[in-house]
Amino acid sequence: MATAEQALAELTELSTQVHAATIFDQDGKVAASTLVGGRGDWLAASAKALLDAAETVRGEGETAVVQLEAAMPEGSVFVVREGVRVVAAVTDREPTAGLVFYDLKRCLQSVSAEKPKRKRTAAKTGTSGRPR
Repeated sequence: MATAEQALAELTELSTQVHAATIFDQDGKVAASTLVGGRGDWLAASAKALLDAAETVRGEGETAVVQLEAAMPEGSVFVVREGVRVVAAVTDREPTAGLVFYDLKRCLQSVSAEKPKRKRTAAKTGTSGRPR
């Protein structure tokens, strides 16, 4: 069970092809990024736009897009979605796509194993003042 920051640190340490990465939720809110300043937010927004565009192309009733690669001469952007979490990564040119997708899926799985924090609420009490 890793935090988003730990998962990204492990990803960039183990995957030499990944130069930068950002984990965010389905609304684009960044949980962690290897980029500084607003660059993590920019990568999340760009990756979310890629996913949204891919969803539009797929059409109604189709299975949700869970991974994609945008390849350019300078390098690639990979996006992997699992549940409500998404990871986007930037690589060099001509990466080993299968390996990058595998590493990104493992990164998200390590974060997804983390239990969501629950708010503690006071026990409901009846008229006797005892918990029900």
